[in-house]
Amino acid sequence: MVILTAFAVALCQAGDRVTVAAMRKTNLAPPHEGGIQETRIMLTLSLGAPRHEKGITGLETAIILIAFVVVASVFAFTVLSTGIFASERSKETVFAGLEEAKSSIEPRGSVIAYKGRVDATSATDTVYKVSFVVSNAVSGEPVDLTAPYTAGGTGSDPDIVASAEYKTVISYTDKNQYLSDVPWTVAWVGNNNSDSLLEAGEKAEVTVWLLRRDFVAQATDPTANNGIDYYASADVNGARGMLSTDTIIGTNDQFTIEVKPESGAVLTVQRTAPSRLDTIMDLK
Repeated sequence: MVILTAFAVALCQAGDRVTVAAMRKTNLAPPHEGGIQETRIMLTLSLGAPRHEKGITGLETAIILIAFVVVASVFAFTVLSTGIFASERSKETVFAGLEEAKSSIEPRGSVIAYKGRVDATSATDTVYKVSFVVSNAVSGEPVDLTAPYTAGGTGSDPDIVASAEYKTVISYTDKNQYLSDVPWTVAWVGNNNSDSLLEAGEKAEVTVWLLRRDFVAQATDPTANNGIDYYASADVNGARGMLSTDTIIGTNDQFTIEVKPESGAVLTVQRTAPSRLDTIMDLK
């Protein structure tokens, strides 16, 4: 604004110099600095009012220029503000993507399936639980692996944890059914700090229980007659394994398990049951 004001003053002074020069041509003495207005009146009386002449003074030019610059400044400010806002949004998107990547989990090693027998015949042999080891990807943010169930190895497993506030949900899908929230347990492998967060350098074995292991009806061996059983119903959280109305896994059946943490990418484990079910199977 200081530059614009100086420019306007310069235009006014240029107009005054033109006025003084005109007076000298008509043999009129130029007035003092403060009498420019009187001089203009004398010049008009001496030379006569201009007829059908139009012009623009230096002050009017300065006003127009100032208005133009102000409008341009407002427009430029709007454009810059929009650009800064878009840049900030892009930065937030990048940071959100990095946060998602840093909060991911990844599998470590094999996927192990365990066989059990629901009834008293081999026709009901099936996979009743699946285990795999996971770790924190790229040494990122901790992942909450608070489990909704525990497995004690006696009686019936798994056992629900009362009032468990679990953040990670595991789902199961095959050609016959989709279970959005299945029971699962966790056991920590190797170095850990005894909390429920999967942090950098830690490993956890996640076990998905599709059916119940029943050591009440059959004391020690899930592959014996009635060694495993269906779930009676969904639990208080809505999670459930296979009910008696569901279809158990048979030979050559493909299934998918998805581990969905509170944040980060979903871990997908897709496997196919072998053509012969053994007690313990390394699924490929």
